[in-house]
Amino acid sequence: MSVPELLQAVESAWHRRSSFMARCAQEQTSCYRLFHGSAEGGAGVTIDRYAETVLVQTFHQSLTDAELEGLELFYKGELPLCTLIYNDRSATNSRYQNTLSPSLETFAKTRQVGLELGMKVACQARHQGQDPLLFLDLRVVRRYLQASSAGKSVLNTFAYTCGAGVAAALGGAKQVINVDFAESSLAVGKENAALNDLSTDVIKFVQDDYFAVVRQFAGLNVGGRRGQNRGKIRKRPVQQFDLVLLDPPRWAKSPFGVVDLVNDYASVFKPALLSTAEGGVLICTNNVAKVASGQWLEQLQRAAQKAGRPAKQLQLLTPEEDFPSFDDQPPLKVAVLEV
Repeated sequence: MSVPELLQAVESAWHRRSSFMARCAQEQTSCYRLFHGSAEGGAGVTIDRYAETVLVQTFHQSLTDAELEGLELFYKGELPLCTLIYNDRSATNSRYQNTLSPSLETFAKTRQVGLELGMKVACQARHQGQDPLLFLDLRVVRRYLQASSAGKSVLNTFAYTCGAGVAAALGGAKQVINVDFAESSLAVGKENAALNDLSTDVIKFVQDDYFAVVRQFAGLNVGGRRGQNRGKIRKRPVQQFDLVLLDPPRWAKSPFGVVDLVNDYASVFKPALLSTAEGGVLICTNNVAKVASGQWLEQLQRAAQKAGRPAKQLQLLTPEEDFPSFDDQPPLKVAVLEV
């Protein structure tokens, strides 16, 4: 892609978002996607606003100096209070490896506080992990939870930095349990809860394996992979929740099981389903682009039927308009099942 082509695509994306960004300001949202390259003429390029940062990321090939200079000039004109940070993640391990000037490096590693629907969230362009601290395409789920959690118990699995759990608590949930294996992610989640003055009596954080925790909530044997040392398992009572969010990564494995969204979604789905109270809601996500939404929804319905908890209603949520899709098949699929 030439410099004029990239800049023209970025400028067009900016103008398409004019009404969207106006609504973001009204809704107290300062974190959103500015350029979704796969659908807007720049495959492998994403540009996001996180509070005072414009975060440019490349996943296929590096930007040229001329392209980067053009982006800096454009966003300095449109967002003069923001600083552009470039993370080149085009290497095979997807970790950024480009160097920044000392002043930009300091800025990139400085914690900021962004807003989403009035919720305060920790933001940092560069930290010990590789992904941003808030996944922007999941805003549609956080919006749903903030509007639907009043008086309910909520289980947030694969919680990462717990944005969904914090949204549910802000929406009036009586109890929120966030489960994630990574202590560093939950530390950010606790920070997000504190930023929003949430009571520790309402919002809890469990650092443990999904299968070890949620299979016990569901009344299932914990099980495990053959030959793997599971260590000491903390006993947990059977418990069901009014709202459950199942937001797994594409693939992961632990001594307790394997997460595989392409070949075996049912293995993570069943424990979450059985942890959902009768008449409750289970929200499932699948972020694998090659998995068609229709095929995946059929899998969920079959798995629910087989588990004896058929879905009474099923709704498909799509990412908000800062994540356009050229074929109406966005990589992130969100199913809301009333069970």
